[in-house]
Amino acid sequence: MTDARSPAWKTLNSQSVYENNWIEVTDHKVKNPAGQDGIYGVVRFKNRAVGVVPYEDGHIWLVGQTRYIFNAYSWEIPEGGCPKDEPLEDCARRELREETGLNAETLSPLFEMHLSNSVTDEWGVVYLATGLSQGEAAPEPTEDITVKKISLDEFYVEVEAGRITDSLSVAACYKLMLMRQLGELEP
Repeated sequence: MTDARSPAWKTLNSQSVYENNWIEVTDHKVKNPAGQDGIYGVVRFKNRAVGVVPYEDGHIWLVGQTRYIFNAYSWEIPEGGCPKDEPLEDCARRELREETGLNAETLSPLFEMHLSNSVTDEWGVVYLATGLSQGEAAPEPTEDITVKKISLDEFYVEVEAGRITDSLSVAACYKLMLMRQLGELEP
């Protein structure tokens, strides 16, 4: 769905206030849609988010790891950052292999989404991985990963209970449940 309206926000001035290898934070002086002066902070991501749902016979694989931002353990689909110069599908295969040791014969795009479009430009894509074979996992040193195979129904229960809250994982769960309901996903 698109809307042909002209932009309602006007940028008066922008200044980068922080930058590292992954993000840039910019402070914007703006005129908002009501015509009032204001500020807007934007976090721009240097990578794209890529998620992969390894799926076989009604089961998926999740990875668990401690997330620094929450200082808590999080169960998620395999996912990571994709540099702008790396093809998305290559990144999806790499993340799947690194985090789970799985290799996929087939990757099919499930959906694309903006992860928090009120303050970031972070954009992500999620793939469905099928035709799986087991290899050797090779997580990055910052990842304390545990791999778990669960049924799609268990995945749904964990999301509904609020125990899985990662946005790409939640969206993937609902997409897979819809696909199964519509007969587009092998049971």
